[in-house]
Amino acid sequence: MAQSNIEWTELTWNPVTGCTKISPGCKFCYAETMTKRLTAMGVEKYRDGFKVRTHPDTLTIPFTWKKSRIVFVNSMSDLFHPEVSIEFIQAVFAVMNETPQHIYQVLTKRPDRVLEVSALLNWSKNIWLGTSVENEDYTFRIEELSNSPAQTKFLSIEPLIGPIASVDFPNIDWVIVGGESGQKARPLKKEWVSVIKDSCEQKCIPFFFKQWGKAKFNSNQNDPTIDPAHPKHAKGGCELEGKVYRAMPKKAA
Repeated sequence: MAQSNIEWTELTWNPVTGCTKISPGCKFCYAETMTKRLTAMGVEKYRDGFKVRTHPDTLTIPFTWKKSRIVFVNSMSDLFHPEVSIEFIQAVFAVMNETPQHIYQVLTKRPDRVLEVSALLNWSKNIWLGTSVENEDYTFRIEELSNSPAQTKFLSIEPLIGPIASVDFPNIDWVIVGGESGQKARPLKKEWVSVIKDSCEQKCIPFFFKQWGKAKFNSNQNDPTIDPAHPKHAKGGCELEGKVYRAMPKKAA
């Protein structure tokens, strides 16, 4: 467990580490980069680098939290990676089922596997399921997510590396958008973000604009949130059309 700097969560919990790349959004994976650092530091959990590993010893951690938390599950992996057994997924779900005071945010690029195994899992209301969509080519994941049994469904449109023209959010409760950061970050364009934001407003879906990624991608070079000293600072700033959008689903309010 670790305190998180990710704006839309509080803690990260990683019963699985490691992953494999399956789409363009994975190209500059932050988890892979961080894993290399942790491996070099000799952290035992990452001794196998970015190979997929399960960590049964971490399953009891949520029981130790005294206060209710919002928890990003597997920030360093994908719970529904094909190398993670259904038995271990069930074990993770059992922990989430038995700690209803916490909200668990499970993010996957593999909603197709979710549908394959969903009947074997207990989808308690504190389990939010999200999928990542980086451009128009991967909007099929939205429909797969919408067909899942999760009671709260969200999209992480980050990194947004191309336009999404066909903006339709069936059964979606929350949308997060953000640019790519890092040395080789690909650009983010304001019009791509605005189309998504406008669609969310039309459908009354909470919209969360995380960050521009790099200041040079920010459509407003005078955005005060570019300054690291700003209380709402994010990478490259986070204002969109002069406003900070950080809405959360009502169930988390």
